[in-house]
Amino acid sequence: MTTTSPETGLDRVLADIRSCRACLGELPHTPRPVVRVFPQTRLLICGQAPGRRVHESGLPFTDPSGDRLRDWMGVEYDRFYADPRIGVAAQAFCYPGTAPKGGDYPPPRRCAELWRARLLAELPRMELTLLVGGYAQAWALGARAGRNMTETVQAWRDFAPDILPMPHPSWRNTAWLRRNPWFEQEVVPWLRDRVRSILST
Repeated sequence: MTTTSPETGLDRVLADIRSCRACLGELPHTPRPVVRVFPQTRLLICGQAPGRRVHESGLPFTDPSGDRLRDWMGVEYDRFYADPRIGVAAQAFCYPGTAPKGGDYPPPRRCAELWRARLLAELPRMELTLLVGGYAQAWALGARAGRNMTETVQAWRDFAPDILPMPHPSWRNTAWLRRNPWFEQEVVPWLRDRVRSILST
């Protein structure tokens, strides 16, 4: 006889998120919420919203941005997806579509308003949240965020050790990284040490 594990609160909220169609008719495609968290999750990556490739694959950060993010974290591809202590839950769970002038539309606030509090309440083991990009930082930090992404990331020590604001690892931010070498000189080594500490226990 086989037995099944009882459904948890996290199971329920994930099922509700994955079946959400709140933006149906407003997006240029059928909503496909992408979220990857587990009861063991201790490190949460909160980006802005899935991109087109992630919308197609259903797996977060399966794109060049993910390669750069994993490099910053010091985590290999296979471990990134195999270790349940690493979770991904963007501010918005569905790809918002591509803007006419290039780049993706901003993440709709509705998604975070509907789901974020419920989801975070089911992740009691959280030790570090990576706030990736200005939209995620503005949502999570509110009045504590700087006037722009650069100002918020420059103040990263004010939020450590449990929150780390970061630039988005998109190729579109390559010029920003060149103008702000302190990020890879100071923040990335701290991040790698922090990730190593979390994943070693």
